[in-house]
Amino acid sequence: MNAAKRLEIFRRLHEDNPDPKTELAYTTSFELLISVILSAQATDVSVNKATARLYPVANTPQAIYDLGVEGLSDYIKTIGLYNSKAKNVIETCRRLIEHHDGQVPETREALEALPGVGRKTANVVLNTAFRQIAMAVDTHIFRVSNRTGIAPGKNVVEVERQLMKFVPKNYLLDAHHWLILHGRYVCQARKPRCGSCRIEDLCDYKHKTSDD
Repeated sequence: MNAAKRLEIFRRLHEDNPDPKTELAYTTSFELLISVILSAQATDVSVNKATARLYPVANTPQAIYDLGVEGLSDYIKTIGLYNSKAKNVIETCRRLIEHHDGQVPETREALEALPGVGRKTANVVLNTAFRQIAMAVDTHIFRVSNRTGIAPGKNVVEVERQLMKFVPKNYLLDAHHWLILHGRYVCQARKPRCGSCRIEDLCDYKHKTSDD
């Protein structure tokens, strides 16, 4: 795919959604961090349902830490892998209190040192909470990047690197949100909705079924 096509793709995505947002519900950088940790192998909808009960009761590192693993588990038990996630969140809260004065750090290195925080989670927090240019490649973005030809790669790190290189600079800050929403609602895994896709004419996908 050439630069002109990429530019037009993101121009249209921006035109349709000038101010894209994450679908995770949060009001602080700490709430976002916890929600993203909880969202691993879970849907944003399921996380939002759990945090709608949790955050009114505890939405600071100290308050969640005071719940303990068992107390926190009661709030998030509807989310997959909740036992291990509860342990990670409690340990993350402890480290934030002891090493960061209860604040979410704004560097990748410090974020990735927290339990349950990998590269993708760190990128989401850096980009969404702190508005730093970062590209969190999840399953949707990996699929869209490869299927459309915007930034093909064999693994998430390679796709991340390609996106950082090829996405037009003016659109780089919000590209993560546009791509994830496009993958979630249009360029879906099993049956992409090509007929209703705004960028169909620019896409490299060659295997449309006859009824798309």
